[in-house]
Amino acid sequence: MSQALYQDFLASTLLPQLPERGQAWLRAQLEKLPSDQALYLAFSLAPRFTGKEPLHLAATQLQAAHQLRPGFDPRGWTTDQAARTLLLLHVLPADATSYAALLNNLFATADVSELVALYASLPLLPHPEAHAKRAAEGVRTSITSVFDAIALRNPYPRDYLPELAWNQLVLKAVFNARPLYQIVGLDDRANAPLAHMLLDYAHERWAAGRTLTPEVWRLVGPYLTSSTLPDMQRLLHSDDILQVQAGTLALAASGLPEAEALLLGSRESPELDWRTIGERAYSE
Repeated sequence: MSQALYQDFLASTLLPQLPERGQAWLRAQLEKLPSDQALYLAFSLAPRFTGKEPLHLAATQLQAAHQLRPGFDPRGWTTDQAARTLLLLHVLPADATSYAALLNNLFATADVSELVALYASLPLLPHPEAHAKRAAEGVRTSITSVFDAIALRNPYPRDYLPELAWNQLVLKAVFNARPLYQIVGLDDRANAPLAHMLLDYAHERWAAGRTLTPEVWRLVGPYLTSSTLPDMQRLLHSDDILQVQAGTLALAASGLPEAEALLLGSRESPELDWRTIGERAYSE
């Protein structure tokens, strides 16, 4: 049932944005499915007929997307990406093994734009549990657009990646200066091992005379201890207002009595939010 709803959503969003030639081509391809060979050919040819324009989404459409699949956020998608996802949703092998094999064939020969479409489509595809290994492989890519497709505005990692792969995703986002606030489920999947790794990374950056994104402290705050409070004091005395704000929020999340004392001396109000900090950090 979900796949049918996803199909209806994508078709109603995409088709009005395509030229008549593109609409006719896409409808013709969908009628040929569920043939695997028809899918492989159409998946490759899609941009020739649909173009690669940004997919325009009204606020009501974004809200509908989230209602269909919590965390589903197709902002940044393109017309060929939406068309490719629609094609994938029309091929429904009966079992997870068959569907995973079909996807593996597409991944094996995919170019960058095809990889972006494949990874971004994972939260909508059937047999989602079968794709966790593939998603973990996407985390290891060195291509930023492909990494973003799996890591940002995509609920699949939150729902299906094991903790080790999830932590690797977040660490790589930090290393590559990707916006953490766009990772779906960032707070839900926070964990102590990740917080400890991020603290170690912060110490390495500071020792080298470098800074790091203030968003890191969002994941560290709930796991602060008395021994790590000096790191927060360092943030509160920073010349960078975003670091000060991040330290304030991290302390507020810790629940430590000593943190309360530090907050009383802070020059920033705790009435802040991490999204605003993230947006400002990546706009500068």
